[in-house]
Amino acid sequence: MFTLARPAATPRISLLRRFFVALALRRQRHSLLALDAHMLRDIGLTRDQARAEAALPFWPAPEHWLAHQR
Repeated sequence: MFTLARPAATPRISLLRRFFVALALRRQRHSLLALDAHMLRDIGLTRDQARAEAALPFWPAPEHWLAHQR
């Protein structure tokens, strides 16, 4: 008899956890604005890129960042 393999369960993030992840992402994006030109060069960003990132809303977090937070 054959059994069908079930896909691995995708871990779910609780609503409270999502809230704290969103706050952390917002804080990190806004902290880019405080970096000077030398620090921005160190992380490979221009001032315009830092401003654009800081202007993003908190919900579009990169998937690789969210996977790390689980």
